[in-house]
Amino acid sequence: MKITICGGTGFIGKALSDHLLQQRHEVFIITRKKPETEETEVKYLTWEQIDVNPALLEGTEAIVNLAGSSLNQRWTPKAKKSIIESRLSTVMAVAKLVQALHQKPEVVVQSSAIAIYGTSRSDTFSEDSPEHVVDFPSSVVKEWEDAAELIQGVRLVKLRTGVVLGTNGGAFPLMKLPYTLGFGGRIGSGMQWVSWIHLQDMVRLIEFCITDRDIDGPVNASAPEPVTNNQFGQTIGRAYHRPHWFPVPSFLMKTVLGELSLILLEGQRVIPDKAVKYGFRFDFPTLRQALENLKGH
Repeated sequence: MKITICGGTGFIGKALSDHLLQQRHEVFIITRKKPETEETEVKYLTWEQIDVNPALLEGTEAIVNLAGSSLNQRWTPKAKKSIIESRLSTVMAVAKLVQALHQKPEVVVQSSAIAIYGTSRSDTFSEDSPEHVVDFPSSVVKEWEDAAELIQGVRLVKLRTGVVLGTNGGAFPLMKLPYTLGFGGRIGSGMQWVSWIHLQDMVRLIEFCITDRDIDGPVNASAPEPVTNNQFGQTIGRAYHRPHWFPVPSFLMKTVLGELSLILLEGQRVIPDKAVKYGFRFDFPTLRQALENLKGH
């Protein structure tokens, strides 16, 4: 298949492009700036090029939109504006591209996040759960998904992603760091849920959503066994043979990170009902299996 990835040079995008190439797909990447050294297997295009000449992507069978500024920055008013605008602008650019193509792609997989369910320590959320705007992350995702409705005339998948675990980016290297230094422990109460997914399963799930024509709408990109923050830390400690003993109080996280501390102090228990229903099999369904694999990389 000819597959186009928007945001294909980031943490998930790079892993996805590598995976798709291994599966012998033809990969195009749309990015703000072409890399200085381009991989011969991947074809890079800028947003400006696509805006001027969308015909460059005629024949594209699937578009995966992963583009958007990271939430992992202090949420100043300027940063909040950038986070929202970067998501909305790329969604609108994809909608414009789809509209301009004479031969429409079969599917658009649009990145989203599990924050859309709000936070809870008692509820479990599936794709059928209602959206619940309670804070900045959930409001961002609600606007993001609403904007995605502008993408018309194709099968649309909204991939609601949890914490993606990999060794070369994302949150995991920072989550693991206190343990390698000998100071790992629960954050806040430790009772908040962490819904996670191994990077390998993440890219496989994206490909699964592309190739299974029955899948559309929201899809939870999270492993079938979410854990609490305390359980997450205990599992890291066991995997890396480090103690889990040094709790970090909530007030300290709020002082250091400000509003961004919400990501660490609150959470949601999300299960991948739709992926399982359609027959997706996780390579790493449990956190222990995921961490044992990551430890070897």
